[in-house]
Amino acid sequence: MTDVLSDEARLAAEIDRLKAACPKTRELYREVCALLFFRFGQTPTANRLYQLVRRGSMGTPAAVLGEFWTELREKSRVRIEHPDLPTDLRDAAGELVATLWTRATASAQAELASLRAEVEDHRAEADRRVAAARDELGRTETALEQRTAALLAAQVEVRELEKAQAEGHAARQAMEADITRLKAEAAARDRELEKVREGFSRDLEKLRETAERTEERLRAAEKRALIEIDRERGAAAKLHKELDEANRRADRRDAEHRRAVETLQAQLGDARHQAGVLQGRLDAVQATNVTLQQQLAARRGADMREARPARSGRTKGAPAGTTPVRPVATRPARPAGAARAASAPASKTAVRRKRSKTDGR
Repeated sequence: MTDVLSDEARLAAEIDRLKAACPKTRELYREVCALLFFRFGQTPTANRLYQLVRRGSMGTPAAVLGEFWTELREKSRVRIEHPDLPTDLRDAAGELVATLWTRATASAQAELASLRAEVEDHRAEADRRVAAARDELGRTETALEQRTAALLAAQVEVRELEKAQAEGHAARQAMEADITRLKAEAAARDRELEKVREGFSRDLEKLRETAERTEERLRAAEKRALIEIDRERGAAAKLHKELDEANRRADRRDAEHRRAVETLQAQLGDARHQAGVLQGRLDAVQATNVTLQQQLAARRGADMREARPARSGRTKGAPAGTTPVRPVATRPARPAGAARAASAPASKTAVRRKRSKTDGR
């Protein structure tokens, strides 16, 4: 079936080529007759010719076919021209030579068919090898595409890891900047507190008891602030260590990024959670500092307002050499709500620290 289909395909290709080379209809039919008879070993008929060419009328292939057979018989007839030979002997010799030529032609056609079959076998074997090679090439291309896809996925994972590492580095730098800023603010607050102490010691000598209580409260607040700052420093140092350890783990596991993606993502989530906890602590410290500064400013304003009438009364109403006696002003007790508000950030910070420790475990 494959050989028949291949013969038909080759015949159709040859006819298409003849149609392009022979524009005349009768010449085209004559070439198709020769092609069928001599190359493909098929006996041409009028219907067959018309089915293949489909030009002209039905009488055209029949007429061309008759001319083809006449010409073929004339060419196949052997004539022996010799003046001494009788006519009968000359005709018999011609018939004998024609018979020999016919048998030789048949033998050649048989050998040609055998060679054609052998060539077709070789061609079929070559087609099978080509098909096998194409299959192997397809499998190779599929494997190559799979490996390329895996490589692209690995590159995407590496880029994601690099992006996550860059984000962690940026977060660490931001936290370091926040810590530096907090240190500067603490130093500025210490300097301001020192100035306030000196001002109180120079201007409010008679209000020493109140100033001492205020100073004690300020010292207590300062101690709490310093304790919170030390705690934040310790937490920041711990976070630095954790970030350094995470970076070292990321560097060690960079070669095994496929298996370590989920672990690194979990560590990154923990770092972000700890950064959020630290930010909350820093916000609490800042709120405490703002509250202390507001209290200090209010106390300073109240003391200055109390000191101004006393000075004016001493300079105007008191006789020379006498000092007016003024009742010692006592600072009103801080409301319970303010105490709760001041202790709320510390309690929130303690709760957040416990949660962060629990998450770290």
